[in-house]
This record gives sequence, C-alpha cells and structure tokens, in this order.
Amino acid sequence: MKKFILGKKIGMTQVFTEEGLSIPVTAVQAGPVSVVQIKTNEQDGYCAVKVGYEDVRESRTNKPDKGTFTKAGVAPKRYLKEFRTDETEGFKVGKEINVGEMFEVGDVIDVTGISKGKGFAGTIKRHHVSRGRETHGSHFHRAPGSMAAATDPGRVFKGKKLPGHMGTDRITVQNLVVVKVYSDKNILLVKGAVPGPKGGLLVINEAVKA
Repeated sequence: MKKFILGKKIGMTQVFTEEGLSIPVTAVQAGPVSVVQIKTNEQDGYCAVKVGYEDVRESRTNKPDKGTFTKAGVAPKRYLKEFRTDETEGFKVGKEINVGEMFEVGDVIDVTGISKGKGFAGTIKRHHVSRGRETHGSHFHRAPGSMAAATDPGRVFKGKKLPGHMGTDRITVQNLVVVKVYSDKNILLVKGAVPGPKGGLLVINEAVKA
C-alpha cells in the first residue's frame, strides 16, 4: 500500500539520540485525512485515492466538492488531493487515515510545499550571482549585467537571470527520514527542513528514489 498524507508545517526543533547527538527536525501536523473518492482502472482508467484534509464550513465549499463530500459521507474539507496508486486495496470511501497507519520511524519520504514568498528581488539575492567591484570609480555594483551581444543576435536570450518575483514556488525535498511518529497527536517529526512557512500545506509521499 502506497504511503501518503497531507499536513501542515508547525515549525523546527531538535531531538536527541541515545548517544546525545542533536538532530534538527521539522514538526508536521500530519492528518488525519478522510478518503472521499477511489478511482479504478475499470471506471476511470487509472488507480488513485482522493483524500480531504482539515474540516471547513460547508459554505466554504463549491457545489461539485459538496456533492463529493455528501456522497462519501464525510464532513467538508478545506484541501483535496488525489494520490496515484498501483492498487486501492485497504482504502475505503469515508475511512479516516491516521499518520500512525501510514508512517513509522525510519521511513524515507518526499515532502512537497510552497516556498516562502520573498517579493521582488535582485539578481544577487534571487540567483546568487556575483556583485560588481566596490572600488572607487566602479559604476557596477548590484546591477543585472550585460543584456545581449551587440547587433547579432540583438535580443535577450530566454532564461537570462534578471530581477523579479522570488519565492512561492512548488518545491519537493526528497529522501527525508521520519524520526518520530506521535499517532495520538497526529504529529510527524521529519529530519531536516521542509519547504514553506509555518502553517503551510505539505504533501507527504513515500520516497521515489529511496
């Protein structure tokens, strides 16, 4: 059975091993999620499990989603996410999935989230390019640099590193290790940092390259 869950980033802390080593970890409020729909090869052409996370008022859902929740017999949820699976055995519409049922200590996972927004940023902060000289007479400090090559080709190539909006990108951090699972509180401690701000939505899958 494929392992997956939705959660929210709580923040970072540290835990200590029996040898006294400090391990930086990210605390994630993982689940519980409710199965709202199961897709099969016979009906839909592929296998997938759609889950909902975090209760929300019915007025906050649209008509199609409201029908999905009613049919599944679960309360309206703020987030819906579909996970592709090889098989749907073990999943049942309306079932609530706890983090303890999905993950255990030592599991290797991939965590996807939206990175923090940094607003408008220059090339040094956004692309980590080198700055100009700070010596007397230098007229080049933090500027983007040369735009093009004279008359030919006479244009700026696509992909040129320029100032612009930084952050709010979908980022996946791979091969993170589960350090601790608190099933009663639905909390997952993951070694290392994960994308996004505190309270940001996270998609947690079993690692694809482990």
